Amino acid sequence: MTAPWWKTAVLYQIYPRSFRDSDGDGVGDLEGIRSQLPYLRRLGVDGVWLSPIYASPMADFGYDVSDHCDVHPLFGGLPAFDRLLAGAHDQGLKVMLDWVPNHTSDRHPWFVDSRSSRTSPRRNWYVWRDGREGQPPNNWVAAFGGRAWTFDDATGQWYLHLFLPEQPDLDWGEPGVEAAMHGVLRFWLDRGVDGFRADVVHLIGKDPDLADLPPGVHLAKVNTHESAHPRLRGIRAVLDSYPGDRAMVGEVNLASADLLAPYYGDGDELHLVFNFTLLRAPWDAAHWAERIAESEAALLPVGGWPVYVLSNHDEVRHRSRYGGAEDRARVAAAVLLTLRCTPFLYAGEELGLEDAVVPDEARVDPGGRDGCRAPVPWDTEPGHGWAGDPWLPWPPDAGARSAAAQEDDSASILHLYRRLLAARRASPALHAGAYEPLDAPAGVLAYERRAGDDRRRVWANFGAEAVGCEGGWVVEVSTTGEGEGAAWDGRLGPVEAVVVRPGTVGRQ
Repeated sequence: MTAPWWKTAVLYQIYPRSFRDSDGDGVGDLEGIRSQLPYLRRLGVDGVWLSPIYASPMADFGYDVSDHCDVHPLFGGLPAFDRLLAGAHDQGLKVMLDWVPNHTSDRHPWFVDSRSSRTSPRRNWYVWRDGREGQPPNNWVAAFGGRAWTFDDATGQWYLHLFLPEQPDLDWGEPGVEAAMHGVLRFWLDRGVDGFRADVVHLIGKDPDLADLPPGVHLAKVNTHESAHPRLRGIRAVLDSYPGDRAMVGEVNLASADLLAPYYGDGDELHLVFNFTLLRAPWDAAHWAERIAESEAALLPVGGWPVYVLSNHDEVRHRSRYGGAEDRARVAAAVLLTLRCTPFLYAGEELGLEDAVVPDEARVDPGGRDGCRAPVPWDTEPGHGWAGDPWLPWPPDAGARSAAAQEDDSASILHLYRRLLAARRASPALHAGAYEPLDAPAGVLAYERRAGDDRRRVWANFGAEAVGCEGGWVVEVSTTGEGEGAAWDGRLGPVEAVVVRPGTVGRQ
């Protein structure tokens, strides 16, 4: 039986505002993405996830949706999306959209109606409550600070927003909400999208008692209410009713793999669930080994397929987290792309980008995430391949870090990513096989991947000193680019990783 595409794929996150501008307004758009589809195909990824492109007032840069079934003119509108989707499919690339089920914009027609009167037919589509002696209904704190409730003078009640006041939370306990959001999924599935990344999807299940939380604890970090699971099964049923293995990966922002496992259900909830433990891990081989072991122990019994990620639009880029060290970024990439998982790459990490230094006067994001959203540089010219001056400052060394500059340098991190992705695609062990940890010297993460007779081993030295490991196999990929195709003597240089295969030199 052939594995579903999402299980063997490598997916590439695009933050559309920052990918490429085609029309000169300084904001990336869908035509800019479409122009780079050949680049993505050559990189070796299997599909893209687009951060929100919907109609929106942009209070939270698209996560405040005012129309789930339209594309903001800033990105080119629905016709541009249709062209991009067709172009991606022509290139053999899947397309996943960012679906935002927990909240809408306060300008969404649903909320405008809900807010109009306590007797509105959509009043119960959102979480409205009376206060407590002039104070909010409970002590919940919003993700960006401040209380999670706003008082509405016109109707005399408070509404819940776990993010900005401009992002009121939907009440998934109301059947009309569930039906409407299923309709949103069908709109895009009918259009041909291959799946969705579901934003903070665990939050569609909230404790109906709205009980106070201990001081300093935010609901997004602790919510595991059972009501989320039947709702996820309903969502899964919608996707499963379409051909082509349509898939959903959930952002379930919980701290450990054992808390993520229930969101796979009995193979009837989320297809994939992001595991952020490596993204938040210190640079320590033993720590990484422990987090991977925990994931394997939690997910194997429920048949859950892991998802790892090193960077995204909400977090400091991993090269910046590693103090700007490219050798560490290379080793991390080698691990990510050889683990038992569906890896997600964030646009620009294959170029070794760091976060931009954004002066206070240029900051625009309510969550302070501007640095990791800096524009991707495409060439060495002053405009770096953009038609207009970008909406945020460039990342450091934009010219040298551009795709064109790295294309001309066979030793660049871009070429490393291509070699790793090619190796993963060619090896059943790497893209679908079992994971087995190996004994290794201190400071080294080592494991074997196996599928039938196909085997690969990965040795990743996190330390600053060379170490001796078990040699005797052939180097397929090295993060330094040295020794590829030659027999490996077991010497692993400082902050270096190798992918090795059995056999003799020149034969695979």
